[in-house]
Amino acid sequence: MMTTETGATADPIHLGDSASSIMNKVQEITGEIPQKQLTVEDLRRMREPVKRLVQAGRVVAVQEDQDGRRSARITLQDGQLYLYSLLRQPTPAHAHTLQESEVVGMLEPSCTLAFLDLGWAGSTRGRVTIRLIPDTPLARQFVLLCTGQRGHTYRNTKLLQMWNKGRQGERVVGGDYETNDGKGGAPLLPDLQGQYRESGQAGAVLSWWGLGGPRSAQFVIATRDRQDGRQWPDVFGDVVSGLDVVRAAVNHSDITEVTVVDCGVVLPL
Repeated sequence: MMTTETGATADPIHLGDSASSIMNKVQEITGEIPQKQLTVEDLRRMREPVKRLVQAGRVVAVQEDQDGRRSARITLQDGQLYLYSLLRQPTPAHAHTLQESEVVGMLEPSCTLAFLDLGWAGSTRGRVTIRLIPDTPLARQFVLLCTGQRGHTYRNTKLLQMWNKGRQGERVVGGDYETNDGKGGAPLLPDLQGQYRESGQAGAVLSWWGLGGPRSAQFVIATRDRQDGRQWPDVFGDVVSGLDVVRAAVNHSDITEVTVVDCGVVLPL
């Protein structure tokens, strides 16, 4: 008998064993998880064999549609598990696949975190993490566009304009996933009305249409507090880390050169 790293014993390998049974026994001995047997619960528990697979880039979320398969990276960085936007790209060889809908189902409705990676001048400058207000259509739409579940994504979109640069109430606009010129970004959900907060604080994430812009998926991130006693309406999230990255983007010579290099959501562990 052979002992695995978990202390369990595995049957010895015999020459008469089939190839598949030999592979299963090798996987038992090494602690490797057989392909097609990884579950979302395994991902949530993040035991050492699963951790190794994620760190090696061998766990991806997939979605099948009429045009084929899309896949999304899953990474582990600084103790946080990240799900990136779905893309039409080859699934890595020997990858363990999970249904994207099941992975998104891990999200905590009461505390959903989304992220935008901003870049300019040929490099990624940092990650902006946003805590979304639960049970609001704008927050749900934001998740859809960070994960690409409906086919559209904020990935490779640009920041469009800024307001009040260097003054109180400074803010930037982004989120045009269609034309990247500020004229697109149609809403993904039929009704965006909901119970939203008001805020005059830097880091507020709000709808552009709440400020007189088009009713769309475009969003606004405030980078300086208001000091006029007024508040912005239709706030559906707050930046919890990376506001310095947005402020650095504001100071770039051309705001329209700032790109959402990647995006996604933070998965709870």
